[in-house]
Amino acid sequence: MTSSVIAQSVLPYRQLLVGFSGGLDSTVLLHRLMLWREQEPDVQIRAIHVHHGLSSNADRWVAHCESLCKAWHIPLIVERVTLHDEGLGTEAQARKARYLAFEKALQVGEALVTAQHLDDQCETFLLALKRGSGPAGLSAMPVRTGFAGTQLIRPLLGETRISLEKWAQDHNLCWIDDESNQDDSYDRNFLRLRVVPLLSERWPHFAEATARSAELCAEQESLLDELLTEELASVISTEGGLKIEPLKAMSPVRRAALIRRWLAAHPAQMPSRTMLNRIWEEVALAREDATPRLHLGGFEVRRYKGELWWVKYQPSMTDQIIDWRDPSVPLMLPQGSVSFAEGGHIRLPKPDEQVTIRFKASGILHIVGRHGGRKLKKIWQEYNIPPWLRGTTPLLFYGETLIAAAGVFVTQEGWVEKGVRLEWKA
Repeated sequence: MTSSVIAQSVLPYRQLLVGFSGGLDSTVLLHRLMLWREQEPDVQIRAIHVHHGLSSNADRWVAHCESLCKAWHIPLIVERVTLHDEGLGTEAQARKARYLAFEKALQVGEALVTAQHLDDQCETFLLALKRGSGPAGLSAMPVRTGFAGTQLIRPLLGETRISLEKWAQDHNLCWIDDESNQDDSYDRNFLRLRVVPLLSERWPHFAEATARSAELCAEQESLLDELLTEELASVISTEGGLKIEPLKAMSPVRRAALIRRWLAAHPAQMPSRTMLNRIWEEVALAREDATPRLHLGGFEVRRYKGELWWVKYQPSMTDQIIDWRDPSVPLMLPQGSVSFAEGGHIRLPKPDEQVTIRFKASGILHIVGRHGGRKLKKIWQEYNIPPWLRGTTPLLFYGETLIAAAGVFVTQEGWVEKGVRLEWKA
């Protein structure tokens, strides 16, 4: 790949952020971009290395990347991340953390460039096939896709790993080998180490054929997108929920196509046919008095007021009581922060009143603007607070008295004509 070819692959961008692990693929990518920049000095390249903390060699990899980028005069960002167990598995969780770091680091006018190649595309296709995905999942990775208000570009997607190795050897490049790449307990490594070599031995152009199949699937999905755009818009509410009632009259195939596109807009990993059936049967068609949910990799599909909703999974905090020792400063919560601000109707606490944030309240409550008393569950319903927010919305207590719910209501015991408001930054 010449400098002119790689320049063409990233047009019209001339400011690039390169995902740089220090491995073979990203080293070749960064080297080619560096050579292009030598010919066109107005090109700006930055690299980002994500330290996942999964390997005892991770600090050594950082040092290698720093040394190489210094030699090539490429600014390097090192982002250290902590993986959280959200039920995704280590591979998926690391990828999620990595792309969040990329998004955070991107500057205005930059495109993100990553080093996936043809063999990666083949593995991605096979992983989608293993999940039982439809054409959307089998489309695998596009050369370009929207990302964080800019584009994610994969210039090497048409090249094999062997061709990248030859480039690295011809230019005397050094790279690191992640020892986890030899662990075939990971699905992608299992395919890379044991399955794809066997297939390629039998059919030497298997990876190229797989890439063509992925492109054909992408074309079919693009056509369906065009044909279903107006219908999809008609069944999505202004708040983003997917209306269930009109879906009931559709054929299962058409309904599944619309649900897939609704999920893709969030974006979500393309579900298998089994998962789509579960979304419909277990969530959309659950009994009226149920509050169904289906967990999908750190998110949930929920039903509320006749619509399907895609929401981030948040553990309920109903049993937590958090002391707010100094209400003059914001209080950090597991899922955001609360603070007092001027211009509301909440009275300030008396000197002898302990201030706490809680997430449940018992008994009959009397809130401003409502006659009579009612339980908190009824209040949530009247204010149209979705079930997934009811166990995480901060409740302000003075002593054992409920004063207010952040952004929702003030109780009669907490109301004053001129006071403060409770701000919640989730």
